[in-house]
Amino acid sequence: MLRSLEITNFTAFRHAELRFSRGLNVIVGDNGLGKTHLLKLPYAVMAASAEEGRKRNVRKPTKAVLKRCLAEKLVGVFRPETLGRLARRRQGRERCEVSVTFRDEATSIGFAFATRNKSEVDITRDPNAWCDRPPVFLPTRELLTIYPGFVSLYETHELEFDETWRDTCLLLGSTAPRGPRIDTVKNLLKPLEKIVHGRFILERSGRFYLQQPGSGTMEMHLVAEGWRKIGMLARLIATGSLVDKRCLFWDEPEANLNFKQVEKIAVAILDLCKMGIQIILATHSLFLIRELEILLQQPQFQKIGQRYFALRREDSGVEVAQGKTMNDMDPLLLVDEDLKQSDRFLKAFDR
Repeated sequence: MLRSLEITNFTAFRHAELRFSRGLNVIVGDNGLGKTHLLKLPYAVMAASAEEGRKRNVRKPTKAVLKRCLAEKLVGVFRPETLGRLARRRQGRERCEVSVTFRDEATSIGFAFATRNKSEVDITRDPNAWCDRPPVFLPTRELLTIYPGFVSLYETHELEFDETWRDTCLLLGSTAPRGPRIDTVKNLLKPLEKIVHGRFILERSGRFYLQQPGSGTMEMHLVAEGWRKIGMLARLIATGSLVDKRCLFWDEPEANLNFKQVEKIAVAILDLCKMGIQIILATHSLFLIRELEILLQQPQFQKIGQRYFALRREDSGVEVAQGKTMNDMDPLLLVDEDLKQSDRFLKAFDR
């Protein structure tokens, strides 16, 4: 699990240190402030370590391997022209420094690179072990419709899609777990399958379908996009990718969902936290934040740890405020703008 992320001169950030909860972590802020960057950076580090760890028989990573695999993953996930483009450029050349600390200290790592770097990072803190569980990344767009043949196409052609799409498609195509985890999976799937009145299946043809009792199967392109996003989450649960105490990075869970569906997604998020999944999400939705806050007051969710991060732009770069509750955020721009709109709405119809 992720404990903290410290960055200096990374993209829009002059300096920031984020301390994460074991359970729910919510990043909010206006467009263009770097919310998605704060998801992708720790994801890339964890994914690179887990991928290399599966390939190699040695337990301890070497600097030579880390330099290469980290640089490749960062470029694959962020899609800059060169690695150095991720370093914040202000008054000449800048050196970017990153420190990622995990609950398992042996896997913690630090590295740096400058604007001139093209394909390699400098390791400043050596990990003693690989990450043993790959993280999961859910982008704002659903991927079930593009799944057929996407991974093989990605591996053989230069596509302008970031690598999180490929990684997630690999997990969507995984086989279902066996053994004691089956009951856990079924319990997590029930509320999601109730929303779509059926379940999502992967046929041998490599295409996903929504199977509804009494109505047969429906091709993904005929299913509402909001339901397809729910289907992605359901499929990752069904394959066991979101059962084994992993870390889920989720960019705008509320996108293309109506308010009723957002309520259900909020419950699913906290159910996953209860099962030991660490969730780090970025959102624009005050409705989702409020729904999570309401649910967290219920007895079954009160033990879930929380952490909130609010981004704001300053002359020196993007600053990050953080706290254990939404009320600790000052200013929380998302809430401020929503409340201002409510005031304007009331004034417009006040006769």
